[in-house]
Amino acid sequence: MVDEADREAFLAARNVSRETLQRLDTYAMLLRKWNPAINLVSRTTLADLWSRHFLDSAQLLDRTPNSASNWVDLGSGGGFPGLIVAILAAEAAPHLRVTLVESDARKAAFLLRVAQATETPAEVKIARAETLAPQSADVLSARALAPLDRLLPLAQRHLAEDGIALFPKGAGHAEEIDAALASWAFRVQKHPSITDPSGVILEIGGIARV
Repeated sequence: MVDEADREAFLAARNVSRETLQRLDTYAMLLRKWNPAINLVSRTTLADLWSRHFLDSAQLLDRTPNSASNWVDLGSGGGFPGLIVAILAAEAAPHLRVTLVESDARKAAFLLRVAQATETPAEVKIARAETLAPQSADVLSARALAPLDRLLPLAQRHLAEDGIALFPKGAGHAEEIDAALASWAFRVQKHPSITDPSGVILEIGGIARV
């Protein structure tokens, strides 16, 4: 069941057009329809879908350089953050090409269905990030995919030379950074999450193994 207060809170935080809102409503409807069969998100988070998943994903678009044209989302799952970014970018940044990488064929089928139903120009690749050909991404994202020390080799593989990675992380982000620094050198900026008081978006670049 749609929580209208949660939806209205999203709309208060994000100024979207009627067309974009229709796309998001379609996405929400399809996610609720498909979720019991393939577990796209935890059932307990459906009541606050718009804040927990939609708004949490949308905030990453605000960290995107204006020059970025190629966004790659790894382990897209139910589409967070990549598909939300693609839906919002269709109007806000139409030059931005979004690729969703998902190894689970059923989840990839869901992503394709939403992209088609919402007429969102996102490409879906059924592949593992470890074996996918390098993507030369201007922006790379991954949400709840792996700890930072396991994300960095994927970022190094798929980022363009001056690209950035945007990784939403929770309260344990400092420990993840410390663990990653044992094997990697990188630049990192911490941006406060607007949906999680203890969370951050890690903006990472200049990745090199040490």
